Amino acid sequence: MAEPRYHCRVDSLGSSTLSGMGRTTKAVLRFGALWSLAFVLGCDSRTDELDTGQISNGVERPWILLVTLDTTRADRLGVESGSEATPHLDALARRGVYFSAAYSTVPTTLPSHVSMMTGVYPATHGVRENARHLREGQVLLAERLGELGYGRAAFVSGYPLAEQFGLGRGFERYDDEFGAEAVERRGAATVDAALAYLEEVGSGPQFAWVHFYDPHEPYDPPEPFRSRFSGDPYLGEIASMDREVGRLIEGFESLVGPGGGKILVIADHGEGLGDHGEALHGNLLYQETMRVPLIVAGAGIEAGRVAGSVSSRRVFDTVLSWAGEESGRSLLSEVAEPVLGEAMKPFLQYGWQPQVMAVEGAIKVIRSGALEVYDLSADPGETTNVEGAVEWSRELREALRSYPFVPESVEPAQAAQVSQEDRERLASLGYVGWEGSSALREGAPSPREMTHLFADLDRGSGLFVRGHYAEAIETFRTVLERDPNNLMVALRLAVAHSVQGQDERATRYFERARKIDPSSLDVRHYQALHYCRRGRWQEAEPLLVSVVAQMAKKLPALECLVRVRQEQERLDEAATLLERVIALQAAPGPSLAELGMLRMALQDTQGAIPAFEQASSLLGANFAHSLELGVCYMADRRFEEARAALDAVSKNHPGGPMALFKRAQVSVLLREADSAERVRSAYRVADPRLRALIESESLFQGLAWRQ
Repeated sequence: MAEPRYHCRVDSLGSSTLSGMGRTTKAVLRFGALWSLAFVLGCDSRTDELDTGQISNGVERPWILLVTLDTTRADRLGVESGSEATPHLDALARRGVYFSAAYSTVPTTLPSHVSMMTGVYPATHGVRENARHLREGQVLLAERLGELGYGRAAFVSGYPLAEQFGLGRGFERYDDEFGAEAVERRGAATVDAALAYLEEVGSGPQFAWVHFYDPHEPYDPPEPFRSRFSGDPYLGEIASMDREVGRLIEGFESLVGPGGGKILVIADHGEGLGDHGEALHGNLLYQETMRVPLIVAGAGIEAGRVAGSVSSRRVFDTVLSWAGEESGRSLLSEVAEPVLGEAMKPFLQYGWQPQVMAVEGAIKVIRSGALEVYDLSADPGETTNVEGAVEWSRELREALRSYPFVPESVEPAQAAQVSQEDRERLASLGYVGWEGSSALREGAPSPREMTHLFADLDRGSGLFVRGHYAEAIETFRTVLERDPNNLMVALRLAVAHSVQGQDERATRYFERARKIDPSSLDVRHYQALHYCRRGRWQEAEPLLVSVVAQMAKKLPALECLVRVRQEQERLDEAATLLERVIALQAAPGPSLAELGMLRMALQDTQGAIPAFEQASSLLGANFAHSLELGVCYMADRRFEEARAALDAVSKNHPGGPMALFKRAQVSVLLREADSAERVRSAYRVADPRLRALIESESLFQGLAWRQ
């Protein structure tokens, strides 16, 4: 039976008629005064005809709340540790189902969430790092829920999940408002936004996803948690987040009634905190970053504990099963299968061994060059590799074998739209990607052997992205001494020296990078950009041509090749290439203006006009080519439009005298009364060459403009 909606005339509170349950009504309901309120206010309790709240088979459709906790270790919850830091999550775990062996698919924010929202591993959905773009063809949870009649809203707290990266598809509202130039927001602000939305949302079943970013480094909990957890600020962040999770759940259940909705709480990954040599996350596959808290609770869910291993990707199937689309793969279904995960950052960025894990029961296997096998029941801290000493199942072996071990190259389009601003914002959160590609190099080390370089690699990359090249050089030089075949480090050293004008050193590192990987497209790409920066167009050309032939959407290479063709005066080719650039750019206004100029130079008026018009629309007051657009309109005999364009030319524009001359011509052609005065004004500010043009202009003959 659907929950009734109450339509009340609240005369005692004001003269307006409230449809649905307002804040005051909800507050009364929370104290159990439903029927007395209905009697006093004369409410009529009825089920909204348009809001049956049921699936076609008659099963009630619950409101669903998905809560994701960023960077939260399972062993920091009180339900496991006995700590008093998380009373609200612990209470939810006690009345719901707690999964003590839940695993993330990847210890990185965006890819992990994409797995939850698609139901597949990163090897399938293709997003293996932050700052990648989810491809259009991948079906998302919000899209499926929309087809099932659900309202959908998301409230995220960290920039890695900003809408531009693709997870907003299918949501009616995707709230990623962090504030001006901010990259994250406190859980309190996110909960405020989510509850305000849910309190005002219309009828029908609703799905809300609320993401908390608080425990992410740097750890800086607000008071009173800063003082209470002064010796463990990470736990203080978790405690602060727990308070807000409690407030969110209380608000949600006040709307749907206690136990009236479905709640799923899960972390995207954990945090190393120094275990196994990893301070943060993203590089290794051990329990501290891969095992996550997972709780389901709500209507029809009996309290319990599940010890079997489960994957966070099953969030997708679980939510859909609650919405009425049962697949048999819900977290609450008894599906025994090996659980997989990956950590590809060290491979993708540094060329180290790729890593895949597989877990079945108490046996966990990590493949990273050699095998590591752990018996988690006897060794939960993964201190002893028992490979060869314990048996593991054929299913576990097959799951590990069949997972794509060496990733295919990331689709160029996924990284092409990440702007420098995006990179800097992500770097401020400790996420620094590498736009290049990696091949499994001979003798590549396992990441577990390279933990001593994690901090320097992150520091150097952050300095590089933020433009602190001298400091980045010092850090990367040390790294390269200890990891001499690291292509990313060699190339970033080359680029850093190039930007600083140190050509000889840049060349030396480009040569070193080429020796590391003679076939590397990235070496050719960055060396070509180095040549372009120095105006060495002929040296840049063959490199750029080869890069674009191999990666047609490599935006910086295309932009540089446009410049080369302009320098070679091959303008037609430059214009064609620039059109490809525009198709890839997120903000193509300046390039459209440049295309208009190129088309003008080619005497292609019909091509120039739409380019200028689009540029003007995108750039607004920053559009600086009204003179050229006006001239093109004149050539196309569109004199009214030419008048408007020329009138928009700034008085301080370098071409101001020419604009006055062209405007005088248009004035004559349109037979304006002040034509003579316009010619006279143009003549007064003209230089000798332009005065000669005015004196010889046939349109001005017979006008008394010389008086």
